[in-house]
Amino acid sequence: MNFKKEILRLKKELDVTIVAHFYQKDEVFEMGDITGDSLELAKRAMNAPTKNIIFCGVGFMGESVKVLSPSKRVLMPRIACCAMARMIDVEYFDTNLKILNEAGISNDDILPITYINSSAAVKAAVGKMGGYVCTSSNAFAIIKKGLKSGKKIFFVPDRCLGQNFANQMELKSAVIGLDDIEDVKASDIICYNGFCSVHQLFTPEDIDFYREKYPDIIVAVHPECDVKVVQKADFVGSTSQLIKYITQELDPEQKVVVGTEYNMVNRLRDKNTYILSQTKPECPTMNETSLEDLYNTLISIQKGTYDNEIIVSEDVAKYAKIALERMFEV
Repeated sequence: MNFKKEILRLKKELDVTIVAHFYQKDEVFEMGDITGDSLELAKRAMNAPTKNIIFCGVGFMGESVKVLSPSKRVLMPRIACCAMARMIDVEYFDTNLKILNEAGISNDDILPITYINSSAAVKAAVGKMGGYVCTSSNAFAIIKKGLKSGKKIFFVPDRCLGQNFANQMELKSAVIGLDDIEDVKASDIICYNGFCSVHQLFTPEDIDFYREKYPDIIVAVHPECDVKVVQKADFVGSTSQLIKYITQELDPEQKVVVGTEYNMVNRLRDKNTYILSQTKPECPTMNETSLEDLYNTLISIQKGTYDNEIIVSEDVAKYAKIALERMFEV
């Protein structure tokens, strides 16, 4: 079967919008009516004119769209789960708060901020405490806003993102479970010990290799990379910021090596763009979705079975939406 041809046919017949993240396989990405990074997709899917949304990405993204657009039916070809998002749940969140409480920091002195790479339940827990959701593109602004509360920031789940923005703002940071508790107590930004397994593949030695091979090369990386990698880079930005910088701001003849997911980097430019890794940094969960999965989801809409529909409980949706809307306000 020619899945691409059938998908294009079904898209015309059904009341559906296909949403695809930048990290999806090329053949799936090309089927997207809306493409982008986490924040862009959440906003644009919310305003899509159709009743049905098919989200090609990972689970927390589909949940975010459902929370923001409860009247829409959100389905996913594969409910793939981001490895980082799986590193934290409400129980782990509460356990880390207890560690801080036992160290003498009360919840009244803590403002939680969760990276959008987290479940709706974790977003809800953050929302109940007056906290925010953030993305890599707006984390600086969200943290800056949060610090005006006079409270310590509890940043979950990505320690790298929290530490990198702390360094950028010249603030103290520490990671629960990795750093001494006294360092944690003295920090402005307290980080949960989570990370992106793909962005951990990039090392300072990789940067040294490319600089030696191409002395004039520019190194551009995502802030989910390790602190030591970010400190050696020439440009640090979110997925959308990386794309804009490389495709619009750099001379096409300028060599650039990029530290983020392979599928996105591979689509950037025809030449002079390299991947900052000795291995292929391909997100395994983002790459679970296939054209056949997408086709089957469209067929389920046609049949009225609505396979892999995203459901979020009313209580979780209420508080997760509060945390997300606080982000949009900033």
